[in-house]
Amino acid sequence: MSISVKLEAFDGPLDLLLHLIEKNKIDIFDIPIVEITRQYMEIISQMETKDMDIMSDFLLMAATLLRIKSKMLLPAEVNEEGEEEDPRAELVERLLEYKTYKYASYELKDLQVDAARLLYKEPTIPDEIADYHEEVDIAELLGDVTLAKLQNIFRSVMKKQIDKIDPIRSKFGRIEKEQISLPERMAYIEEYAREHHRFNFRRLLEEQADKMMVIVSFLGILELMKVGRLKIVQENIFDDIWVTYAEQPQTA
Repeated sequence: MSISVKLEAFDGPLDLLLHLIEKNKIDIFDIPIVEITRQYMEIISQMETKDMDIMSDFLLMAATLLRIKSKMLLPAEVNEEGEEEDPRAELVERLLEYKTYKYASYELKDLQVDAARLLYKEPTIPDEIADYHEEVDIAELLGDVTLAKLQNIFRSVMKKQIDKIDPIRSKFGRIEKEQISLPERMAYIEEYAREHHRFNFRRLLEEQADKMMVIVSFLGILELMKVGRLKIVQENIFDDIWVTYAEQPQTA
C-alpha cells in the first residue's frame, strides 16, 4: 500500500505519526507498524531541514519504529502475569497523550480568537450613587416580619379579587370610578387604626371593594409603617400578621 503525502511542517515525530495514522484511517490501538514505518522513513528522507536538533528527534522516532518492528518479528514476550506484551503499547500511549494535548490546544486557540473579539469595560459608578446609603433600616422597622411575608399576603388577596370577576358581566361596559389618592387612604387607615388600636392585616385587605382599593390600602400601610405610625407584629412564623397603632411616631 502506498500513500502520497504532501510535505508540510510537523511539530515533531509524534505529530507526523499521528498524521499518517489519520491519513490512512488506521486504528491507533492496532498500528500496522511495518507500513507506518515505511511511510515514515519516506517522509523524513525528503525533509530538507538542516537543523540537527529537529532532525535528531525524527531519527530517534525512526529508530524506535525499527526496534518495534524487529520485536514484532520475534516471539511475543510474556509478562509476570502471563499476558503477552505488545511492543507497540508504549508508542500508542504516547500518541494518545499527544493527541489529547494537540486537540486541547485547538480548543484554547478558538477561545483566544473569540476573546479577541470582546471588549471589556471597567465598572464606573457615579459618586452620588456609590456614596448613597439607605436612610430607613427596613430590618429594624419590621422586626421579625419581612416584606416577603407582606408581599405574599398582598398577592393572595389580589388573586381573590381577580377570582371575583364575573366572566360574563366583566365584558359589559365599564364605568370609571373616582380615583382614590394615597394621602386620603393613609388618613383613613390611620383613623381606623386609632379607633381599633389593633387589626388584622390580611382581613383589612380582603374587605376592600376592588383591586385599586387593595393596592392603595397596601401602600398606605407601608407608608404609615415607614413614618412610625403603625407597627406590625407576628407572634409565630405561621400566625396572622397584626397591625397596631403607635400613639407616638417612632423615629425611622
